[in-house]
Amino acid sequence: MVKYIDPPVVTRDLYYRAARFERPDFIPMTFAINAACFHEYPLDELFGLMEDHPFLFPNFKNPGEDFKPEYSLNTNSHRPYTDDFGCVWETPMDGLVGTVKGHPLDDWAKYNSYVFPDPEKSMGLMPIDWAQYEREVAEGHRRGDIIVGALRHGHTFLQLSDLRGYENLLFDMMDEEPLLDDLIEKLTQFNIKQIEHLLKANVDVIAIPDDLGMQTGPMLRPEDFHHYIKPCYERLCAPARKAGTLIHMHSDGDIRLLVDDIIEGGTDILNLQDVVNGVDWIGKKFRGKTCIELDVDRQKITPYGTPKQIDALIREEVEKIGCKEGGLMMLYGLYPGVPLENAKAVMDAMERYAFYYNN
Repeated sequence: MVKYIDPPVVTRDLYYRAARFERPDFIPMTFAINAACFHEYPLDELFGLMEDHPFLFPNFKNPGEDFKPEYSLNTNSHRPYTDDFGCVWETPMDGLVGTVKGHPLDDWAKYNSYVFPDPEKSMGLMPIDWAQYEREVAEGHRRGDIIVGALRHGHTFLQLSDLRGYENLLFDMMDEEPLLDDLIEKLTQFNIKQIEHLLKANVDVIAIPDDLGMQTGPMLRPEDFHHYIKPCYERLCAPARKAGTLIHMHSDGDIRLLVDDIIEGGTDILNLQDVVNGVDWIGKKFRGKTCIELDVDRQKITPYGTPKQIDALIREEVEKIGCKEGGLMMLYGLYPGVPLENAKAVMDAMERYAFYYNN
């Protein structure tokens, strides 16, 4: 995690009202800047944009040209990083998390000697001090922040892919490999312990991010998702639902064939990508029924389109997915390669259309 400023603030009250269709004062908007951007863009221009958009960056204080981003261990391009599961990560650019290049269970012959990380000391990617985490959550509550407690990104399907290798995992599912069932059970128990710690810390939202989609269609057969992955999600959601805690699910890619299973698994707030799933489809499927945190396009329009096209996209999404009662949040992630002119257009449109249903 990069440390540079306090994150944008969405209050607990606003978040709950949007999620529960209780007429929020405006659409919650989040503009997230990936850490790699602080190497790729002129800092004075990037920080200037943030200063010019206080609605999106209410706590921002310009640190000046002497700013040096600090990275967690798995975002340094000059060295691989081995996480607590034994997966080896590599990244081509400082600030980007990268991908797993070394799979500790690429051969089932290694399984009998494999040791899972201790959920009392690790969150999977790296160690965690749960007592310190509880103190940080309490401090956030004192500020009035919405506290989202998250499992590591890729907690189940991607974790299995990282352990076994993607192709190996798909063959395991097709072959009904018995050891896969045991691996999934142990992984699910680890993840449930994480959920229990997050609930003990009294977070407001439990986030379970796990990428499942490709450019067209899901990364696994719907029947395999239903058989192997959905039951895990249901078990992870069960203690949060019992506690009355909101459940936030994220997946990149085209997840249209899986989304009914995802919602049935216990999701209150679904974060999915706009263009790859289709704005019209998202609106028809979820408007007024399930809260959507819409991930604004990062592949086509914002990197290669015009500011006018960006404005039109965000307005279309607000009109087709949002409503006065709520049920829409919007998120944009800025990554290297997007012209700063277009980044400004996204910021401008987010500020403009956040209040669309107040008019």
